[in-house]
Amino acid sequence: MQTANKKTIVLLNCLVLTTFLAGCGGFPTNWNKKHNRLNVAYQNCVGQLGSKGETISQYETRLSQDQQTIAELQREIEERKQTPGAVTGFGEGYDVALDPTAGTITVTLPNTILFSAGEATLKKATNTELNHIESVLQSRYPGRQIDVVGHTDSDPIKATKDKWKDNLELSSQRALTVTRYLIKRGIAEEKIRAVGCGAARPIASNATASGKARNRRVEIVVYMR
Repeated sequence: MQTANKKTIVLLNCLVLTTFLAGCGGFPTNWNKKHNRLNVAYQNCVGQLGSKGETISQYETRLSQDQQTIAELQREIEERKQTPGAVTGFGEGYDVALDPTAGTITVTLPNTILFSAGEATLKKATNTELNHIESVLQSRYPGRQIDVVGHTDSDPIKATKDKWKDNLELSSQRALTVTRYLIKRGIAEEKIRAVGCGAARPIASNATASGKARNRRVEIVVYMR
């Protein structure tokens, strides 16, 4: 009963807020448009309670379970001296990182595995890598939200500058290519998105060849909460 009351209070607060905004000129004067905007705001409030009609209690329980999963994986790494790749199921040979604060598991693939220089078409040999990752995502992390994030080094595009305006466009297209491949393999379209960062988020210095190679990468980020 308390849970139902809490849920009602949250929704009432949201409705009060949206009504207040409507009266302060925050919405169009046209009543149809005003109704639509209020309905969207209401639905957003409902969505904050969790997906699939979850109550507040159910939503909080799921968040707690997800956080516990990340914590357990972290303990296995520390206590059993296993690699993040082994603990998460992706395998010893994969570059995997856990972020307990963000609640994410990130698999990093160097662009040399996926793409030729300046290109956004997957190499044929890439299929084995991506098929394995897709299989792990489906078996161990079904229904999780996934980001595919493309990154480049800071060098301007030269050889294929007729194809891409800049590194941001190239990284975005590479992320989209991997995303479409995973969708084709069975990942739900509504559970995955492509993100291009260009050279904005380096993990090494762009002053050296080895640093640039590390920065040219695609990350597959699994959200555990």
